[in-house]
Amino acid sequence: MGRLQALIVTVAFTGLAASVAACDDAKPVPAPPTNKRSDVIVGSGTAPTTTRATASAQPVASAPAKPRALCPGPSLNRAMPSEKLGHAEAAGAASLGDSIPVGNGRWTWISLWAAWCAPCKEEMPRLLKWQTRLATSLSVQFVSLDDDERQLLRFLESQPATGVRASFWLPDGSSREAWLGSMRLKTSPQLPVQILVNPQGRVHCVIEGAVEDGDFAQVAAIVAQR
Repeated sequence: MGRLQALIVTVAFTGLAASVAACDDAKPVPAPPTNKRSDVIVGSGTAPTTTRATASAQPVASAPAKPRALCPGPSLNRAMPSEKLGHAEAAGAASLGDSIPVGNGRWTWISLWAAWCAPCKEEMPRLLKWQTRLATSLSVQFVSLDDDERQLLRFLESQPATGVRASFWLPDGSSREAWLGSMRLKTSPQLPVQILVNPQGRVHCVIEGAVEDGDFAQVAAIVAQR
């Protein structure tokens, strides 16, 4: 074989080897083993199985709360306290005297309140409105448990002509303790407190806490009794 033929053979062999190497490089590389759940899903094309919520898993609607009964059970039928009360009036308001007028053929609603008590002041217009609507059968009276008479008077003076400009008053001391004790109340009750007195002047029930507009129907039903 001459030198030229040997050179041709060598070049041909080198080209063939390069082609084989290129083919090997073009082969796909096998994927690494799948260990994660997401890899299995992608690799297999199978979607994850979802569990449908059963009917028992649905939230159960709770029954609406029943309105509270203002005066449940029989009448307390207690006598009114005999202790005298103080009183406070804004300028121009009529004096109330030293005892709450009860037993005059109408029901009497007594609200225990204080000038520092926000729920007490919030419900005052509501109680006055009830008195107007039930004028023939209900009278509303307010009894303050303020310790500071100046704070009480400032509140009364700030009220409009149609608001609460006069109130009975139980100043701190033995008279207040005796009066509240007759009502079976603590010496420092959680205000407001409502006391409903029947037309015969006897305590019918004691309601602790503020009243709402929705309580009017119950009040009207109670004072319709004689």
